[in-house]
Amino acid sequence: DVECVATGVEHNARAVAQIALVDQFERCLLNVFVKPPEGATVHSYLTPLTGLTEGLIEAHGVPLPEAIQRLRAALPTHAVLVGQNIAKDVQWLNLVEGTDFAGMLDLAGLWRVWNAQYNSWSVFGQDHLVKTLLGSDVAEQHNAAIDALKSVRLFNYYAFLQSPGGGGEPAVEAAKRRLLETPPEPSFAKKNPSWEGCCMGNR
Repeated sequence: DVECVATGVEHNARAVAQIALVDQFERCLLNVFVKPPEGATVHSYLTPLTGLTEGLIEAHGVPLPEAIQRLRAALPTHAVLVGQNIAKDVQWLNLVEGTDFAGMLDLAGLWRVWNAQYNSWSVFGQDHLVKTLLGSDVAEQHNAAIDALKSVRLFNYYAFLQSPGGGGEPAVEAAKRRLLETPPEPSFAKKNPSWEGCCMGNR
């Protein structure tokens, strides 16, 4: 998982500020903070969304090339990366599929539900997945390490449901119905279209 700070007021003006890697057994293999690029101004640390602060980055941040080097050292090339909108995290870090890692699995796609009412797929944010499927409180502040851990738990829960002991496909379908029937809380971006003057990109 990657967390970013806002380096401008536009919704896509972001710079990587934290990278975390958690394995299938919930062990944190990497948790590194990243300094903003040379000459960049941080308009907001987006703290309620990221858990990041100026003090944290100044005390522990390393340059992005060093952070990516550490990530590549910790990431097995046969790994399948799992996460919410994982392709975006891969793009942020310029990782190459087939070289740095073997494949990707997007939780939004894994847990998507066919919505007959709208005749389309419904996809859900990580908070809704965690709260509805795992029964965990998501009020705690986000950061990359916690979000990566949540992603692993959501994947492991899916794998358990798919297994004979978990009930197989009927159990998966029942879980997906719960997702559809439970009203999601509004996202941070929906509640805060702008945060500290920075567009949050909600459309």
